[in-house]
Amino acid sequence: MTTPPQTLDQWLDWQLRAHPREIELGLDRVRTVWQRLGAPAPARIVITVGGTNGKGSTVAFLESILRADGHRVGAFTSPHLLRYNERVRVQGADASEQMLIAAFDRIEQVRGDTPLTYFEFGTLAALLIFAESSLDVAVLEVGLGGRLDAVNIIDADASIVTTVDLDHQDWLGCDREAIGREKAGIFRAERPAIIGELDPPHALIDEAQRLGARLFRAGRDYRFEALLQGWRWSADDVSLDLPNPGLDAPCQRANAAAAIAVLHELRGRIHWCPEAIVHGIAKATAPARMQRFAGPPELIVDVAHNPQAARVLADWLHSNPVSGRTIAVFGALADKDVEGIVDPLRAHIDCWLLAGLDAGSARGLDVGALRARVAEHVEIAPQRCHASVGEALDSAFGLARDGDRIIAFGSFLIAAAALASESLRTRNAD
Repeated sequence: MTTPPQTLDQWLDWQLRAHPREIELGLDRVRTVWQRLGAPAPARIVITVGGTNGKGSTVAFLESILRADGHRVGAFTSPHLLRYNERVRVQGADASEQMLIAAFDRIEQVRGDTPLTYFEFGTLAALLIFAESSLDVAVLEVGLGGRLDAVNIIDADASIVTTVDLDHQDWLGCDREAIGREKAGIFRAERPAIIGELDPPHALIDEAQRLGARLFRAGRDYRFEALLQGWRWSADDVSLDLPNPGLDAPCQRANAAAAIAVLHELRGRIHWCPEAIVHGIAKATAPARMQRFAGPPELIVDVAHNPQAARVLADWLHSNPVSGRTIAVFGALADKDVEGIVDPLRAHIDCWLLAGLDAGSARGLDVGALRARVAEHVEIAPQRCHASVGEALDSAFGLARDGDRIIAFGSFLIAAAALASESLRTRNAD
């Protein structure tokens, strides 16, 4: 680098161009740079959260519970929705541009000729910021897979795998067993390993046992069940009656239950506070997770971008009918299972507005390719094609009548555009 970037946008643009690949799994390069930075401890206690779906929500539950109990907490998540700063939070506040720029500058000073990807730069920056923030707990979301993800340079005190399903097969393997084996790589010997799925792939369990991790499994070591009012979390020695999570959708109980499970297993080091758990579960927030905006028409924004998440969304739509139509704004990245996402939702969506994502990402499908992918395998309800998410959203609001709802999903790019559109709509209404 001849002239170092000066602004956050310049740094991010440079990072996107500095490495020939957007994704390059492996720990050697990022670990080398981390060691050159001194490898400081990010916090007194570190929890990593991996899985196909539910990672961001589980991080949100942990962050909310721990802060309710007075702990000083940092959280690293990805990708962001509206601002890169969202990826790094300290005490619930996004990292400032100055903090991120300072961290990037330090990384560049020691990096030498070791190439780093955009995500690796961000991971190291988050770890540096946390190390300088006197944290009690750092909660780190795994970006992709587990074993070879940059987050895994940290030996976490406890780890969670929320769910395992088909996604990122080009990097992780073609079936749940192969993917589960990769995700188990975040577990550590003799440390708590939470499995939040009731029916996990055998390879996830086998690899955890091979690593010598201390397994704590949903349905076996801890349980959760719905009550007439709220729900109950229990293990052999404790039972908690809890309010329904502030995050919508029934799957959020499983995510909240996994968050509680890791705190249960860390009781010797983290204060076990039922009152904080109750408060944190009810107050946790995570944008674009079945996020609802009152209408008319009602807008629902969800980051569902793989078949498992689409099935959860379909169940939610079935359980929450409307008097009018459900209008979908949908787009996808090229490496996603478009057919697997669309298929479970066919019976629940009356009109599809397909949106191109090629302007927002090199991996984004243009609307023609998206339409061809959908039409090749799935017969869906009436549809319209739009070159951009903005055009599709405008069309959806123009089509909506009394009693209709709009749901925007399929990618973080779709969710981000929908949240920005809703913010503008609210400002204009005011």
